[in-house]
Amino acid sequence: MSLPMIGVICCHWQIKDERYFHLASDQYVDAVRLGAGGFPLLIPALQDNLPISQLLGALDGLLFTGSPSNIEPYHYGGLPLDNDFNDPIRDATTLPLIRAAVAQGVPVLGICRGFQEMNVAFGGSLYQKVHEQPQMLDHRDIGNTADEKYCRIAHSIHFAEHGLLQQWTGQTDAMVNSLHHQGVQELASQLTVEATAPDGLIEAFSVTDAPGFSFAVQWHPEWRHQENPLSQAIFQAFGRACREHHATRHGLSPHGLENKL
Repeated sequence: MSLPMIGVICCHWQIKDERYFHLASDQYVDAVRLGAGGFPLLIPALQDNLPISQLLGALDGLLFTGSPSNIEPYHYGGLPLDNDFNDPIRDATTLPLIRAAVAQGVPVLGICRGFQEMNVAFGGSLYQKVHEQPQMLDHRDIGNTADEKYCRIAHSIHFAEHGLLQQWTGQTDAMVNSLHHQGVQELASQLTVEATAPDGLIEAFSVTDAPGFSFAVQWHPEWRHQENPLSQAIFQAFGRACREHHATRHGLSPHGLENKL
């Protein structure tokens, strides 16, 4: 029995002594392994040196992770910000990879920064400081510890009627955490809104008419995902899509594989 291979995108950060590291939070690895039922493979941020075609031929899914870093504003026509923490090497890795993965039907799930990357990759733009926009909520994290920040229920979201979240959960609304200061300003034309916050900010979207699973959320479902029905529904749907893609790649029956897993 083989597990679907799910790539987990890494950040590229300079940490101590000017050394660089390829990083992914343990919560994403755990969510892929236990929530989606796949085997997580960390994908380094290699920019043009990433063999995209070969990589996509070997993977059954891709998770584009959240991160404290932001996308370089020039990718969506934004102005540079003072003291902004960006990760241009990750940008150069993820933006073309997103477009190629979606086009080839490889299941894609974006979370937080990954959500914003997907919008930018298809031509959308971002608010650089959501909390400074009129009538917008403050979506930034509050708390001193990781548990306080990631586990705090921040606001409700409303699911799009007949959308994917309604299909997966049978519900119309949910409560989520919130740890971001940037967000979707203009949604890319290829994307469909799947959920919104009370202030109208887009919280989830899918890629319209994509050949495979292509979904993203602004909040952080990976945190304590096994305790949250909405998080479970998202990762289970992603996992099903990855198993189906795995079965297709290997000439197996998706239903037989599902039963084994």
